[in-house]
Amino acid sequence: MAKKGLKGNSSIRRFTKDGLAFIIVAAITLEATSLVQYIFARKGIREEATMRAQSQMEAANLKIKNVIDGTETAVRGSEWIAAWTLEQPDSMIAVTRRLVNDNSIIVGSTIAVVPGYLKDRRQYAPYSLQLPGSDKIEEKSLATEEYDYPRSEWFTMPIRLQAGYWSEPYVDVGGGDILMTTFSLPIKDMKGKIAAVLTADISLDWLNSLIGNLKVYPSAFGMLVSRGGKVMAGKENDSEELKSLRKDMSSGENGQLTIDLGGEENLVYYAPVDKTGWSMAVVIPEKEVYGSFRQISFIVKILQIFGIIMLFLLLRYTAKRQAKMREISEKKERMEGELQIGRDIQMSMIPKTFPPFPERHDIDMSASIVPAKEVGGDLYDFYIRDEKLYFCIGDVSGKGVPASLVMAVTRSLFRTVSSHEKSPQRIVTTMNNSMADMNESNMFVTFFIGILDLKNGHLRYCNAGHNAPYILSDTLAKLPVLPNLPLGVMPGMAFQEQEADLKYDDALFLYTDGLTEAENANHELFGEARTEKALHGRMSAQDKLESIKTAVADYVGDAPQSDDLTMLFIHYVNDAKPDMTEKHLALHNDIKQISLLSEFIDNIAEEQKLDSSLAMSINLALEEAATNVIMYAYPKGTEGAVDLDAIIRPDSLQFVLTDSGKAFDPTAAPVADISLDVKDRPIGGLGIYLVRNIMDQVYYERKDGKNVLTMIKQI
Repeated sequence: MAKKGLKGNSSIRRFTKDGLAFIIVAAITLEATSLVQYIFARKGIREEATMRAQSQMEAANLKIKNVIDGTETAVRGSEWIAAWTLEQPDSMIAVTRRLVNDNSIIVGSTIAVVPGYLKDRRQYAPYSLQLPGSDKIEEKSLATEEYDYPRSEWFTMPIRLQAGYWSEPYVDVGGGDILMTTFSLPIKDMKGKIAAVLTADISLDWLNSLIGNLKVYPSAFGMLVSRGGKVMAGKENDSEELKSLRKDMSSGENGQLTIDLGGEENLVYYAPVDKTGWSMAVVIPEKEVYGSFRQISFIVKILQIFGIIMLFLLLRYTAKRQAKMREISEKKERMEGELQIGRDIQMSMIPKTFPPFPERHDIDMSASIVPAKEVGGDLYDFYIRDEKLYFCIGDVSGKGVPASLVMAVTRSLFRTVSSHEKSPQRIVTTMNNSMADMNESNMFVTFFIGILDLKNGHLRYCNAGHNAPYILSDTLAKLPVLPNLPLGVMPGMAFQEQEADLKYDDALFLYTDGLTEAENANHELFGEARTEKALHGRMSAQDKLESIKTAVADYVGDAPQSDDLTMLFIHYVNDAKPDMTEKHLALHNDIKQISLLSEFIDNIAEEQKLDSSLAMSINLALEEAATNVIMYAYPKGTEGAVDLDAIIRPDSLQFVLTDSGKAFDPTAAPVADISLDVKDRPIGGLGIYLVRNIMDQVYYERKDGKNVLTMIKQI
């Protein structure tokens, strides 16, 4: 008996020794794994911060570019009339007033004449100023001894460069009396001599608001500096680090760096602003980027130590055979708990409060997702931006945890990309390229995205290998979809966008194949016929999904669920009538048809009570565009259709000119230089120049084998 006891103790000691070795190996492996996870997690967090910063800076850059382009376009569009006023100086104030009045972003404008150019006036600079908080425009002169405009940067630099120029920010004492920047354009007379400078002043208050909203993280701040390193908007600080940063930003390059501010490390991302010589930066405290991660890492470290201790105790305890089943049970329970946590995290990422928009009366929605396992790979999401409903549904190939991770990435990409993109095709393309680049597991996602304009029911959508949704209108039918490839298969794939229109009381039903492929005990599928039968009848969105789930449950019975089941129901109940009318004029390529165009425009002008000069200008622009199509779109000797659609709204007239002739983009023609003599001026370009100067917006697209030229005039 004593020998048996010694043998038992020896076995325990040997087991303990082996267990300690196992614990040491496990600890080293765990530490190495944690280190790898830490490195990649930190890298991922840094990349996320970079992506967020760059995304916000790109959005801000785009807004600034729109203002810059709009200002430059407005000034260049008035260049020819400013040149004309060199012979009629008293008309200059009318040009500057029109420039300020027609462009909300421009607060002031002048035509500053080169001293001595006018025989009867040494200096002449009439100035129009938009009074703050008022619709009134003040007129004054900058040709004063106190102002001395010939020495101003905005006057001297464009003359020196003989090109348009954006000035450094300055307080315009005696002029606009605000912090501003000025775009100046030299004006040449008929002899090619620079005789004046045409300007547009932009207040920098909107820049402070724009840069102040670059809140990538709570304590992050933005900064915009001029080409000379002067702070135009955002946080000003005289620290050496920020001075050095402003110097780096003045180089006009993109960059990332880390600087110390007040004893704390900060991540800095900066990039140039197109055309201006300005540069934008976002400064993010590093502690905010990694703060939560460091806390989690500390907790994980404690848990690791605790886990090693527990492992030691368990190994000691498992020396007795009776403890093995308890250990297995504990591990199983821990795994189930982690999967439950994973399920809770996954479900928290998707909207699950219905109705989701109780304050709205134009949409009724409901959605449901039932994973086949603890975690699944189906997803749906939706939100409203700019009175448009952005929604999607998707199905990840595979099951379980890998599918749930891809699902989380897909949903995050949808939110991130669609937040600054309005085209379903571009959203899907960007998502596909991102997912394909990191698709090491070769998993893909069938995906459908739609953007529903809640004001008029216009639906734009793009399908990526997903089931065609049902549209419930006067009849039940499937929405026509192009198949396209699923997301993540390969980068650079081309996806095609489609359109449809929903009217009042129409509905969309989106689903994953877990619905039609639900199996009963005999492995028979629920199928499309039962799905369509379950869709018949009108009821609220929530009740409709509950009735479908009940129908599936009754059919499946006790058979185990084989696939995730996800559904999204969108009921469009906006009965508001669009405040617009449409008219159509059908022509063919015969120049004699132009008389019908004049009659068409005259009728619209009479109905809308347009000023005769405005009607004449519109008629002139449309005649020029239509004549170009009639004369050149179709091969000589062949007959072709030319259609003109007019969309009339209270504040605008939109004309869409369509033909099926050879592809030609008139807006791509170079801008005509009307300052040149006729003999020196290249042939062509005057027609589209005329159209652009009369219309407020002109753009071209080639769509479905047709040339489509859209012209918009605000009234």
